[in-house]
Amino acid sequence: MPANKCQCDPAPKKAMKKIMEKIPMTRAGYDALEAELKQLKSVERHAIVKAIAEAREHGDLSENAEYHSAREKQSFIEGRIKELEGILSLTEVLDPSKMSGTIKFGATVTLIDEDTDEEHTWQIVGEHEASIENGLLNIKSPIARALIGKEEGDSVDVKTPGGGKSYEVIDVKFI
Repeated sequence: MPANKCQCDPAPKKAMKKIMEKIPMTRAGYDALEAELKQLKSVERHAIVKAIAEAREHGDLSENAEYHSAREKQSFIEGRIKELEGILSLTEVLDPSKMSGTIKFGATVTLIDEDTDEEHTWQIVGEHEASIENGLLNIKSPIARALIGKEEGDSVDVKTPGGGKSYEVIDVKFI
């Protein structure tokens, strides 16, 4: 084999490429994560440093529950800061109002459950901003994956962990 040929394992390169892929997110989701990061850095971080200093003043650290609790909280805060910085650095903000056509990321979709006649309205968003209670559906969820590419009037069968569901697409908006 020629000296300039690398016999490197391609798996790490594939893993690195997957890690570096952009994360789709709405402006509102990006702003919420950015606000959380700012809160952690400017308020929470300083408060926990103060709490650790106060706990140290209470004496023996090996038996000081306040100190250990504060250090644990500090570890959580620092981990969350690193996580948010990583997410935000890879985020691609997409504006749903500039989209149209079939259902895709950012669409606000109104569905009727064909079994119960219940109406649901969800916006399809990135996984880091999803909140089903707030009508924000993770793009990787079974329902969102089934909806992608569909149009108003289409019927959608969804296989969920709880069983199969059928929905009819009533309305699709990009707001």
